Amino acid sequence: MANLLDLGKLLRENAYPGRGIVLGRSQDGASMVAAYFIMGRSTNSRNRIFVEEGEGIRTQAFDPSQLQDPSLIIYAPVRVCGDTTIVTNGDQTDTVYDYLAQGKSFQEALCTRTFEPDAPNYTPRISGILQGEGYQLSILKSLDGDPDYPRRQFFLYEKGKPGVGHFIHTYQGDGSPLPSFAGEPEQVALSGGIDQLTQQIWENLNPDNRVSLFVRYIQLDTGRWETRIVNKNV
Repeated sequence: MANLLDLGKLLRENAYPGRGIVLGRSQDGASMVAAYFIMGRSTNSRNRIFVEEGEGIRTQAFDPSQLQDPSLIIYAPVRVCGDTTIVTNGDQTDTVYDYLAQGKSFQEALCTRTFEPDAPNYTPRISGILQGEGYQLSILKSLDGDPDYPRRQFFLYEKGKPGVGHFIHTYQGDGSPLPSFAGEPEQVALSGGIDQLTQQIWENLNPDNRVSLFVRYIQLDTGRWETRIVNKNV
């Protein structure tokens, strides 16, 4: 498909996309795909690893003695509620989980949340869910950096197309303040299997700023999954 972007190229050309989510369907059509990465510029942000917790993952301080402020950096990025996989860049994972467990919707959950309180960046909260053959993405951000005007955007992909993913990230690039992601999620090519995607993302993230990466392939016929976790701090 001519309109598919190269995920590796997008990452190479952006020194600081911040945190990012990719959701889609594998090239062979057999699996749904989720990927989530974190980056960091401060010592506190870089002092993290992903660890498995239940059916999902959580962030953890690599060196607990160096942990300064756990707010906004220690959370569960991935949780599973029934047949739904939740991926977010903050503690709104728990909000979405709680709402889904009560029979409520992804949108209802995120309408109770807003961007992060980290002026002047007001970092967007990005979130996604995988359900069956489809998925949804969301971004909660300020209007041009003005905290008085929150914006909530939702993107519904009712049926994933083989070899196609959608990529949303917190920042357009580096800067001060950091410019929030704008526009629709970027439509990217998903080729090969889980190891190829893991390698493509990790190798193209800025080596100074990358921190951790999670990738999961979920088989549509059995519901079984494979997971890869890469941590810079090992």
